[in-house]
Amino acid sequence: MKIGLIGCGRISHIYLKNCTETFQHILEVRACADLVPELASQRAEEFGIPNVYTVDELLADPEIEIVLNLTAPAAHASLNLKALQAGKHVYTEKPFALTREDADEVLALAEAKGLRVGCAPDTFFGSGLQTCIKLIDDGWIGQPYASSGTIIMGNASGGMHPNFQNFLKLGGDPVMDMCPYYLTALIAMLGPVRRVSGSAQQLRKEVTVLNPKSARFGDTVPVEAPTNVSATLDFENGAVASLQAAKESFGYMPRMEIFGTEGNLSVPDPNFFFGPIAIQFANGGSKEIPMLPGFQTDTRGAGVADMAYAIQSGRQHRASGKLARHVLDISLGIFESSAQERHIQIESRADRPAPLPLGLKYNMLDA
Repeated sequence: MKIGLIGCGRISHIYLKNCTETFQHILEVRACADLVPELASQRAEEFGIPNVYTVDELLADPEIEIVLNLTAPAAHASLNLKALQAGKHVYTEKPFALTREDADEVLALAEAKGLRVGCAPDTFFGSGLQTCIKLIDDGWIGQPYASSGTIIMGNASGGMHPNFQNFLKLGGDPVMDMCPYYLTALIAMLGPVRRVSGSAQQLRKEVTVLNPKSARFGDTVPVEAPTNVSATLDFENGAVASLQAAKESFGYMPRMEIFGTEGNLSVPDPNFFFGPIAIQFANGGSKEIPMLPGFQTDTRGAGVADMAYAIQSGRQHRASGKLARHVLDISLGIFESSAQERHIQIESRADRPAPLPLGLKYNMLDA
């Protein structure tokens, strides 16, 4: 299927690499576009893309079937709507939208037009999380009843984010920026969430950029979003998860476990497609578990390829807009719980994405 990419910033490199190499059997990148034409031209030359368009030209191209939306978070919903109005399927970077209303408008338009909507993250396609899903489903840890997830990152004093102007606004905070990886992984392993409680804190009102390599070195910029958040998630299956996310520390410290009645599962970083897996058993022993064959490198774009497969075969695609809407609902619920000092019921629902079939051929997503 022919795709057109809009938004040629840093993340576009890995998407284009995988769309033009790993998934070239199902995807053909016909065009790219960016508000900065030089960026689009650079990507086109780098990956052999035949057309550099404006956004309107890309949406008007009748050969383009899927729009890959890699723009800034604030533009996701509006561009998705334009793409759907133009008759294109759309796959977008996370977050799916910044409000429930915008997300629902996108999903309603897609349904009305008979088009597909997909959304990152697709890291749960990776061998790391797919192995964990199979271990849970096959009963290796008994009944999963709890989970703990932590993502602690350096604060904004580094100033190296490519969209630093918007980094500390909604969409760049740890919940909207990093938690989609963790929430999507938890849903893929444990199923949908029914309610959430949370505490969202902001340690400072402004930050000075201390990294001399940053273009904003020495600047003092306002902090406009919570940067230290804790949440408790209650799943429909009775499991409970705690989640801590912060951009107030240093380095990069991810961690996730699933606790079961017969074992505790150490899960790879949900921000990636691979990583070490281990189970601690009731007798005190532990075992490292090899990953299943599959995607064991950074394969961002697998969700786009999976959606193309699904469009052609008629099955459901895994990194769906409905799943992303559920993740957004949970994320906003964390903020609302903190502000209102109560549990928030999650009204949306998304089924667990279907695990990838065993025995797939190299880089394939269907048997």
